[in-house]
Amino acid sequence: MPIRRKIAAAVAAGALVLLPAAPALAYEPVNVVHTEHVQAGPYEVTVGFSEWPLRAMQSMDVSFIPDGGIGGKSGTLHVTGPTRLHPNLANSTLARHPRKLDVWGLDVIALDRQGEYTFEFRIDGPQGLGEGQTRPVEVLSQPGPPLALSWAVCAIPLVGLLAFLVIAWRRHSVGRTPLHPPV
Repeated sequence: MPIRRKIAAAVAAGALVLLPAAPALAYEPVNVVHTEHVQAGPYEVTVGFSEWPLRAMQSMDVSFIPDGGIGGKSGTLHVTGPTRLHPNLANSTLARHPRKLDVWGLDVIALDRQGEYTFEFRIDGPQGLGEGQTRPVEVLSQPGPPLALSWAVCAIPLVGLLAFLVIAWRRHSVGRTPLHPPV
């Protein structure tokens, strides 16, 4: 195979791999639908939520945007609520959002239960140390049917498959089926 054909094949393979990613790159990665403004010492912080109203067990993105950007600043986050939180939410360092690199954020989190949650920050930057917190954010009940009912409905096909396999195995086990049917 000539070298030109090999190069053309490599370019075509690369285009086939990158072509599906093109539409994803054309859209804003995080759609903020609600914001809260918090004063954390000398810093004004905008907290953005990708879902509003918040519901328990519903995935969302949360972004933290200090005035003047995140350059030269560091921060920590502590979320308090009605339940014991995942360690990443209980006490964590604020890091860049994975899909919106110019802000701090949490990517695809879900709060466990309904109730009031508070997001507390501590920001250290050129103007010194600042602390602040959101007013209590109300999280509503989980959308849809209760979780146990959802799991029970989803298990029906598995139970049916297992019943089918047991019945088929019992009907066609080696000791019960004659090798030659009677004439």
